[in-house]
Amino acid sequence: MRLFHLLTLYIALSLGAITLPTLAVADIDDIAALREGDMKKLVFHAQAKPVSKAKFLLADSAGKGAGKARLSDFKGKYVLLNFWATWCAPCRREMPMLSALQTEFGGENFQVLTIATGRNTTPGINKFFRDTGVTNLPKHTDPKQKLAREMGVFGLPITMILNPEGQEIARMTGDATWDSDSARAIIAALLKQIPD
Repeated sequence: MRLFHLLTLYIALSLGAITLPTLAVADIDDIAALREGDMKKLVFHAQAKPVSKAKFLLADSAGKGAGKARLSDFKGKYVLLNFWATWCAPCRREMPMLSALQTEFGGENFQVLTIATGRNTTPGINKFFRDTGVTNLPKHTDPKQKLAREMGVFGLPITMILNPEGQEIARMTGDATWDSDSARAIIAALLKQIPD
């Protein structure tokens, strides 16, 4: 009977009927060990957490409305989710570093997703991106802060890492040096978890 259950499990896994978590506990510990400097504030969760189903507003490159989306729309890749605001000085410091991560790692397996939460005008967001020299990150918004509230964002900036299953696996409160060797090593190690 045990052999039958093992065979059934094997077939289900090979057909994709059952998927295993992207990161095993040992992998999380190995990746967490790469944290140095202010990246030590990045807290990896013992178990992946579900994310909000609230919608946020998409924006095109000019910052104009382009519809609505949910975080679940970004499944299939690792997402570095950053909540920020135009009035947030630490956000201004770290946005070019997030842009550098997107330049280096962005693609089908990784994306930096920036969402301005609260009262942020389109002209203010466009000026913020111009002033920081950022051209490769999205100008999405959460004007009523529903997504931020449901994600437990109290203060800015807050950055989370979502796994390809769309679950939160790590969280950083406050700003960080996102283009540091430590941050880059963490992202590279996560991306190695994705099968070819």
